[in-house]
Amino acid sequence: MRLVFGLVLLLGVALAGAAVYMARDFFTQQQLQIAEAEAAKKAIVPTTDVMVVNKRMRYGQKLTTKDVKIVRWPTAAIPKGAFTDPKELFPSGNEELRSILRAMEPDEAILQVKVTAPGEDAGVSSRLSPGMRAFTIKTDVTSGVSGFLRPGDRVDVYWTGRLNDGNLTQLIHSNMRLIAINQSADEDNNNPTVARTVTVEVSPTEVAKLAQAQSTGRLSLSLVGADEESVIADAIAVNQRDVLGIEEKKAEQRKRCFVRRRQGEETISIEIPCTN
Repeated sequence: MRLVFGLVLLLGVALAGAAVYMARDFFTQQQLQIAEAEAAKKAIVPTTDVMVVNKRMRYGQKLTTKDVKIVRWPTAAIPKGAFTDPKELFPSGNEELRSILRAMEPDEAILQVKVTAPGEDAGVSSRLSPGMRAFTIKTDVTSGVSGFLRPGDRVDVYWTGRLNDGNLTQLIHSNMRLIAINQSADEDNNNPTVARTVTVEVSPTEVAKLAQAQSTGRLSLSLVGADEESVIADAIAVNQRDVLGIEEKKAEQRKRCFVRRRQGEETISIEIPCTN
């Protein structure tokens, strides 16, 4: 009996140990699955609907509902100015269409800066900022940076004319934005062309200033670097003496000598030659 009891006891201990081991393994597997599920949740990136073009679009083309599709875009990486609602992009359906201002490739997000307002054409007026005006400057090969200008570039404007003390060249406007070259406002046109006229975006006050400068002298443009954001605040003016390195001589002051004499009740000063 004792032998049987001992065998039963050993069997019970063995079964209990096996049960504990299986239970521990089960809980371990459950914890691993929970951890994997949590990691999977963290790996899921929140997305938002974004409007993109489904084909290549070029300057001046009309954007229709057939040219657009919706894609899921990472919410944290949505470009500034992107359209996320079809009603915002097409408030009147295909009745008032937007025009393309900048070239777009397939699956590229549609941004507000790349299209006009509904119903507008891709002309100069659509590129003007609020409160700004368009002014045209006459140029040639030398004054127009030899055909390297494109819409969207920024330039410094110099005036050359004649004043009372001779010829003078002076900076009259810094970092001015070009919105059209000749009769084209297409920023994606890479064909080099000599600009006969450039249209710039300026304030109404600057329009009067440029009109006066253009009628009294010659305007020249200097191309500003693409990454340059600063505006030249210091006055820049160069005349012929500066170019030739001639220093202006100051007029020497002549020494004057006087002698005082009394005439009656008055004392007068009489100029005499200086002895030293």
